[in-house]
Amino acid sequence: MKTVNVTIVGVGGQGVVSAGMIIGTATTKKNINTIMSEIHGMAQRGGIVSVDLRIGDAYGPIIPNGLVDLIIGFEAMETLRSLNRAGKDTIVILNKEKIIPFTVNIGDSPYPDIEKIVKEKDLKNIIEIGAVELAKETGNYQAVNMVMIGAALASGILPIEEKDIEDAVKSIFPEFSWESNINAFKLGIKEFKKIKGAYQ
Repeated sequence: MKTVNVTIVGVGGQGVVSAGMIIGTATTKKNINTIMSEIHGMAQRGGIVSVDLRIGDAYGPIIPNGLVDLIIGFEAMETLRSLNRAGKDTIVILNKEKIIPFTVNIGDSPYPDIEKIVKEKDLKNIIEIGAVELAKETGNYQAVNMVMIGAALASGILPIEEKDIEDAVKSIFPEFSWESNINAFKLGIKEFKKIKGAYQ
């Protein structure tokens, strides 16, 4: 099958790697070849975390710049940093959450104006999601990653279905968290469709 290239970016503690594991488990259970690689930049101190998923007929773990089909961005600034890997048809799902880095807190540099940068880049395929607020609706703040996975699935790029993700959740997460995580996943699907529909 055609290779689907997915990059997931964020900072330590946001569940970036867990999101990669969920998608990877879902595709593998469907007997779809999947290669996953991770990059951790001082993740435990809020550093960048990046996961590449190559789904389908791929052999190398790293996605070449310009060939990413889907960027799932958990933190606004880190999502913008990853745009150099995007092509003209790449879909970018951007969580609006801003995690202020140390250099901004001590006044060394300002946090960039995300809205201004998005407008300047004039990318029509950037979908902004308020994933934190949606996760809070489920009573599980840590389910932000499941909201983002739901939005990613709703994009139509991933070669899997809702049940595949739900089964992956049940194989990875403890049972007490299944309901909130699956609810967050469904909210992500619904939100993406609502936002995308507003553009049409």
